[in-house]
Amino acid sequence: MRYFDRRHAGEAVATRCLALMRTGGFTAPLVLALPRGGVPVGAEVARALGAPLDVLVARKIGVPGRPEVGVGALVDDEPPVFDTAALAVLGLSEERLAPDVERERAELHRREAAYRAGRPPLNVTGAVVLLVDDGLATGATARAALRHLRRLRPARLILAVPVGDAAAAAALCEEADDVVCVHQPQHFHAVGEWYLDFDQVQDTEVIGILRGFGTAA
Repeated sequence: MRYFDRRHAGEAVATRCLALMRTGGFTAPLVLALPRGGVPVGAEVARALGAPLDVLVARKIGVPGRPEVGVGALVDDEPPVFDTAALAVLGLSEERLAPDVERERAELHRREAAYRAGRPPLNVTGAVVLLVDDGLATGATARAALRHLRRLRPARLILAVPVGDAAAAAALCEEADDVVCVHQPQHFHAVGEWYLDFDQVQDTEVIGILRGFGTAA
């Protein structure tokens, strides 16, 4: 099973989320997408649910020289969340990755400024929150985002992705109340291999989608 593009993937996620909402009797959800790739997916989910859409900007911390391999992530000005087991296996330390953390934090703030233009984030306290991304590999970014959201005390916290590593999805059940992972291939290597079109999403597309939902300047 491969998705045509992120919009197609979002439709699949939306179908599963609609079923979950009905079964659980959940109403008035908020959809938060991880930019940039999660935003087109989240847009389809928000449209199907008639829900507001916002972004939660998180940044992956990758292995030096292999940035696609995540060993941690950060949200806002909070301390980074590291996969300590992965650090040990790779012979890395948090101290060694400090310059990478600062670089990613600077990019995080740049994106927040670009996407929000001074607008405050949606208030998630007491709300049913769906956190959406375009896929789940190591789960590092989703874990940091879920922990951040949990501290804001939502009524229910749901992670929703179109495709992901089965072990990563199972591990994140400790962080979310529900994990919706539509496709969990037996042999998973990278998110992009499950899309026919996995072109990089640009800032302009993110801002355009958010404007369509009235959540960007």
